[in-house]
Amino acid sequence: MQRPTLSFLAASLMLVTGLSCAADAPTTIPASAVQTAEQLRDKAMHDSTAYDVVTSLTTEVGARMAGGVNDPRARAWAIAKFKALGFDKVYTEPVSYPLWVRRSEHAAIVAPFPQPLDLIALGYSSGTPKGGLTAQVVQFPSLDALKAADPASIKGKIVYIGYRMHRTKDGHDYGIGAGIREEGPLVAASKGAAAFLLRSAGTDANSRTPHTGVTDFSDFAHPDKAIPAAALSNPDADQLERVLAYGKPVSIKLDLDCGIVGQYTGYNVIGELTGRKYPDQVVVIGGHLDSWDPGTGAIDDGAGVAIALGAAKVIHDLGQRPDRTVRVVAFANEEMGLWGGRAYADKHAAEVSKFQLGTESDLGAAPVYQMRASVKPQARGAIDQIAKVLAPIGVVYDPKHPGGGGSDLSQMHLKGMAALSLDQDATNYFDWHHTANDTLDKINPQELAQNVAVYAVFTYMAAQADGDFGSAPGAFAGDGAGE
Repeated sequence: MQRPTLSFLAASLMLVTGLSCAADAPTTIPASAVQTAEQLRDKAMHDSTAYDVVTSLTTEVGARMAGGVNDPRARAWAIAKFKALGFDKVYTEPVSYPLWVRRSEHAAIVAPFPQPLDLIALGYSSGTPKGGLTAQVVQFPSLDALKAADPASIKGKIVYIGYRMHRTKDGHDYGIGAGIREEGPLVAASKGAAAFLLRSAGTDANSRTPHTGVTDFSDFAHPDKAIPAAALSNPDADQLERVLAYGKPVSIKLDLDCGIVGQYTGYNVIGELTGRKYPDQVVVIGGHLDSWDPGTGAIDDGAGVAIALGAAKVIHDLGQRPDRTVRVVAFANEEMGLWGGRAYADKHAAEVSKFQLGTESDLGAAPVYQMRASVKPQARGAIDQIAKVLAPIGVVYDPKHPGGGGSDLSQMHLKGMAALSLDQDATNYFDWHHTANDTLDKINPQELAQNVAVYAVFTYMAAQADGDFGSAPGAFAGDGAGE
């Protein structure tokens, strides 16, 4: 072996240094891509694809309870719609989960003032014994108060928590309401309660329409550990509290016919526009295909699926594929515990470095007003470029708070995927969320189109970027990933 010359060592040092500089170089978006993104934005603001898609889904399929009668119909619809919109590749990936069914629910105050109550069973609730159960109600002002309670005061009774959600633009009160709905039944069961009721996690104070949602009963090998759990409509919760205020013992009869009946295998439906230069690198967007059963799943989350498909369609119609692959995922069974998102993240965790950037739409169809990002420091300039293109349609960039990727894609973010949060105005969303009022009339076509414009812009610009956004195993573990 010859001794290395000085010039060879110098050249080697320059090569290594150059590679290091390239790795540390800022991610930027070429001026030509910025210009195209502006054109996409303007076109998407007047494109009807997303509204046509959500109209089709809610009309031709309707409610899409995970594992229910419409589950395979929704999957077939999604596969056909992806193909009709011109995706280069359409495929499915299996998602297995416990199958919970709802058959019927009834309730009434039987003492001291007999009268019916409008309520709805919660996901993974057990059913009541045949003929129902009747028990005295014990009220708690909060989840913390329930946790601190003496089990002797609860055993054999129906626990009720009446937290009232407040209307906010960012929907932050849902964290409290959903926390009570999810954890409350589990805590009540651990203290020997016969059943659990809560005021619906919703902001529709005057609608006698209860809001369903999932609970934390997760010991699926022992479903007998679950107790009957249901949500009262807001007016019915008001009525119950007025009756309780008399200071007399209050008894309710519950009759819930629901429960876990086995396992089911559903599917994430995935479509791709194959990247022209880097086909194995992906920008991923999506929504969840399933919905709760009372309504038609328009805002939760037919809108999210439609937004992602609409954004991909305007990119498709450019006539030339973007540099990186655009991947749209219609996730299975988000509502009962992010099953589709978790299955997707488990399957693709080893590929996380190939995920350029991603987020999911799952907060209805009102306008996006804010963008947050979890990216490497060298990519903040590219996020600034995206923000400048989105500013004319009302989106403000918040650089101080991380992005989480949306509901299902939060699971890929936990694996290390760079992610955005595209925050929609949630002022009215929780009036209809998880109720029979989740129907197409709640969607404004122009507001939906603004969402499509936002998703088309960021997706295209990320796909065209010179450099990456920092996806790597465990990359964002310290930023509140997945929240």
